[in-house]
Amino acid sequence: MDTIRRSIEASIATKQEILANPALLKSIEAVAEVMVKALREGKRILWCGNGGSAADAQHLAAELSGRFYYDRPPLNSEAMHCNTSYLTAVANDYGYDLIYSRMIDGACKPGDVLVGISTSGNSKNICNAFRKAKELGVITIAMTGASGGEMKELADFLLNVPSTDTPRIQESHIMLGHIICEIVEARMFPRV
Repeated sequence: MDTIRRSIEASIATKQEILANPALLKSIEAVAEVMVKALREGKRILWCGNGGSAADAQHLAAELSGRFYYDRPPLNSEAMHCNTSYLTAVANDYGYDLIYSRMIDGACKPGDVLVGISTSGNSKNICNAFRKAKELGVITIAMTGASGGEMKELADFLLNVPSTDTPRIQESHIMLGHIICEIVEARMFPRV
């Protein structure tokens, strides 16, 4: 029972720190607005991550491309790692650190949005993707843990969860992602 209570209390504490951080709350709002603007201009939202963060990226992309709270037209949102043939070919031929930057180079246009999810903020393949995105005029959003890691300096927007505990960071990433998806859906398709 102690482990269960401790984990739940730690998750709540992390979320309370987010709630008490006005700058972070403003950044969440700003990220949602950037996505809305991009989608209204016919741009796309791409997501990337590794391991659990890749699962989170896929989950959040589906919330926008499918539906979140209600039926509405799909939004142009995709997780970059879902094409396993591409992923394994590029990892084999060029190296895992280039799987996302190579796709950015071939698929992105100025004004597209790239969301990179990394608890450490130091994932080399995501950092490389952010560098390539900058060259191409792609807007970058980093979802990280407390320090922001290397991605802090590479991102246009930083959503850094105030924690160094990977499970608490990942839980908060999904919460922040859900909030962003809710705002985007409501602004793109207001219910009258």
